[in-house]
Amino acid sequence: MRTFDAETTDLVVKTDIPVYSLCEHHLLPFFGTVHLAYRPNEEVVGLSKLTRYVRWQSRQLTMQERLTNDIASGLADELDAATVLVEMDATHLCEAMRGIETESTTTTRATAGEPSEAERDRFQAAINRTEGHQ
Repeated sequence: MRTFDAETTDLVVKTDIPVYSLCEHHLLPFFGTVHLAYRPNEEVVGLSKLTRYVRWQSRQLTMQERLTNDIASGLADELDAATVLVEMDATHLCEAMRGIETESTTTTRATAGEPSEAERDRFQAAINRTEGHQ
């Protein structure tokens, strides 16, 4: 990913990234949104690259829990970021079409690095703001 010199080490937050993937257990889709934040060290990446990265990670058979962790740890490595926070909300067609036959949302979270309490609060506030607009 092409990077740019960071002007600050303040948290970069990107919310409502669409995600589509396939459950490795049932070969059925799951879909939803990813919210992420990272604290850069010396460089930042173009915001569209964050969406592309989520899309790239989701193009394999996986589980939501693993995908959430892969996005967090992968971005931390790719960006040499001090901290990465990821939250994914997804609906699984394996639940909606078979099994309990109920549509619900599953939320998973992953963190790479050690975010401060203020960073966690800022990330949650950004997620809450986007959920209020839906």
